[in-house]
Amino acid sequence: MDDFRDLVDLASERLGGAALAANDEFFAGRENLVKASAPVFREGEYTDRGKWMDGWETRRRREAGYDWCLVRLGLPGIIRGLVVDTAHFKGNFPQACSVEACEAPGQANPETLMGGATRWTEILARSELGGDRENAFAIANDSRFTHVRLNIYPDGGVARLRVFGLVAPDWPRLLRAGGEADLACVENGGLVLLASDMFFGSRHNLILPGRGRGMSDGWETRRRRGPGHDWAIVRLGRAGAIRRAEVDTAHFKGNAPGSCSIDVANAPDAAAPVLADSRDAWRELLPRTPLQPHTLHRFEEELAQPGEATHARLNIFPDGGVSRLRLFAPLAR
Repeated sequence: MDDFRDLVDLASERLGGAALAANDEFFAGRENLVKASAPVFREGEYTDRGKWMDGWETRRRREAGYDWCLVRLGLPGIIRGLVVDTAHFKGNFPQACSVEACEAPGQANPETLMGGATRWTEILARSELGGDRENAFAIANDSRFTHVRLNIYPDGGVARLRVFGLVAPDWPRLLRAGGEADLACVENGGLVLLASDMFFGSRHNLILPGRGRGMSDGWETRRRRGPGHDWAIVRLGRAGAIRRAEVDTAHFKGNAPGSCSIDVANAPDAAAPVLADSRDAWRELLPRTPLQPHTLHRFEEELAQPGEATHARLNIFPDGGVSRLRLFAPLAR
């Protein structure tokens, strides 16, 4: 992808990310750093410690050193880019930042992580920051990481830390367990590469964990006024032969699609635009089938068996909203 911000925010609390510890959070708590929502500003609102801010903000440093915050990624992965968002921090943003990363057990505590035994890798050298803006940094490192440490110089406030990358599941463990897995879900490395439209809701919501929390937590297109239909292409986390599918229209009551179909392709090296324009690459998995509003649809007997697939395309007719797409395949032990 040309823009790393089209990838998954591995640090988002929506995926289980958490700000584990910070050396200081006098004005605003560290937990704000990983909120999935955009930062907001509340004019005239104060706490007993100062202006209310939607971010992590430390006190004014009067001695040498710098401030830091330790974040556990919600999903382990390969980091492709960072956004250090200083939205609404205008006279109180840090002058610079750096970021380190490590791979550690998911339940590792802050004391262990900050101890001398943990091997940290600097993925972003000290870099200047601007106030009230998204400071974006591309990362060139192919290692798998589970935690990051944001260092700010010398102090100040950061609204959000976004850690964009490719999810790297522990496939050896999953394969040993056997059974089946949802190859589309973000937890297993699925990624929604493209969509024909996402005016009301992001395509990435299609493969988030759990059922949708509301209409804003799904993929929704604008009302189609011409011919054709809408679609979304998912790169599966692993190649597999899909045997079961779910299409969930939860919370879409007056705006669910009238019907859907699912196609699959076995094209591990194909670029997303090529797949979007190709007719020959796709094979039918689920024929066009009516959908009901606010309903979890499960398909198994209805599915064809076109063989192993690396990608799937959900087609909706003519438009509307879908909360989740699940594509299950057996895993060989």
